[in-house]
Amino acid sequence: MSADTQALRWLAFDTSTDVLSLAVARGDRVWTRTLPGGAQSSSGLIPAVLSMLAEADMSLASLTAIVFGRGPGSFTGLRTACAVAQGLAFGADIPVLPVDTLLAVAEEARWQRVQGGAADADLSVLAMLDARMDEVYSAAYQWSSANRSWQGVSALQVSAPEKLQAPSSPLLAGNVFEVYGPRLAMPGDRCQALPTAAALLRLAPSLWAQGLAVPADQAMPLYIRDKVANTTAEREAMKAQAAQVAQVAQVAQVAQTKAAETP
Repeated sequence: MSADTQALRWLAFDTSTDVLSLAVARGDRVWTRTLPGGAQSSSGLIPAVLSMLAEADMSLASLTAIVFGRGPGSFTGLRTACAVAQGLAFGADIPVLPVDTLLAVAEEARWQRVQGGAADADLSVLAMLDARMDEVYSAAYQWSSANRSWQGVSALQVSAPEKLQAPSSPLLAGNVFEVYGPRLAMPGDRCQALPTAAALLRLAPSLWAQGLAVPADQAMPLYIRDKVANTTAEREAMKAQAAQVAQVAQVAQVAQTKAAETP
C-alpha cells in the first residue's frame, strides 16, 4: 500500500435498505458497524458516526471525504443518507463521494467470493435490490481483475422480476432472492449481498482517483423511479431534509469545535 493510500481517511455509510451499514477507515485500518435501518436510520446514524470516529481517533475535518450510497433504494433511506452526508460535510468543510448502491452490491458479492477462497478473476455480476411495489432495481457490471476496476455494462433500471435481463453467465447478487426467487428465470449462481459500507470503502479510492467526489451541496439521491418528486408529501420530505441538513451541519460543527478544544 502506497503512502498516498495510507493517508486517505473515509467515513462511509449506506441507508438504502433495511440495514444501516457504517464504516470508517484510516489507511488500511477499518472499523465497521451494522445497525437496524429503515425508520431507525435517521435517529441512529449521526450518534453512530460520531461514536465510530471517536473509536478510530479521527475528527470529521480530518476525513478525505464522506462516502455514501446514493441509491437506488428506499426513498426515505436515501434522503437520510444525503441529508447526513451533506450536513456533516458542510460542517467539516470536506467533499462527499456518492456511490451507486448497485455497484456496491456487485463489489460486496465479489468480495464474498474472494473471501470464500475463489480466485479474484474477471467477473460478470447482475446486481439487484428489492424496489418494493413488485419490482427490482438492477444493473450489470463487469470486474476486470487485471485493471482491478468495475465497468457498468447496462443502465440502472427498475422492472418486474420476470423482465430482468442479464449478460451471459452472470453472478446474481442482491437481496431479492427470498421475495422474488422463483420469478427470476435467469441462470447463474446466486449471492445474497447488500450495499455495505465496507464495499463503499473498497470502491472509494478508485472513484476518488477518477475525480468523482463533489461538494457537499451535490450530495443528491439517485431514485430511478420517475414518479418520486412531485407529490405534496415529497415536497414536505424535501423541506424536512433541508432542515435535517442544517441540524446535522450544526452537530458537525459542534463536534469539530469540541475536538479542537480537547487537549
